[in-house]
Amino acid sequence: MALALKEQIKELEEKLLQYEVRQSVAELSELISEDFIEFGSSGRVYSKKDVLEELPHAAAVEMKIGDFRVRSLSADVALSNYSIISRDERTGKATRSLRSSIWQLTKGRWQIVFHQGTLAEKRI
Repeated sequence: MALALKEQIKELEEKLLQYEVRQSVAELSELISEDFIEFGSSGRVYSKKDVLEELPHAAAVEMKIGDFRVRSLSADVALSNYSIISRDERTGKATRSLRSSIWQLTKGRWQIVFHQGTLAEKRI
């Protein structure tokens, strides 16, 4: 797997975590595929429409990526796996989750087509 692919996908994942991007329907729409589906850590299933309607109104949460890995599944599909430490800025509560995303290269740009977040135990 080329280092360039890993860096590119990580940059896109980090972009999706930025509060300013999460507040912008236009930026989210560019990053998210029309047929996107997410299995949230809450157990809820989200479509692109759901994300565009709800995420811009969500509270700010500080998130940090760790253990980032990318696997090329084909010339135009990549799988990312990583962990996130999230800290709610209102409550200060921290949680850890394991994340997986599938990215597809369409018309020269990578878009996320699938995402899953699973709550995990904090590291000891």
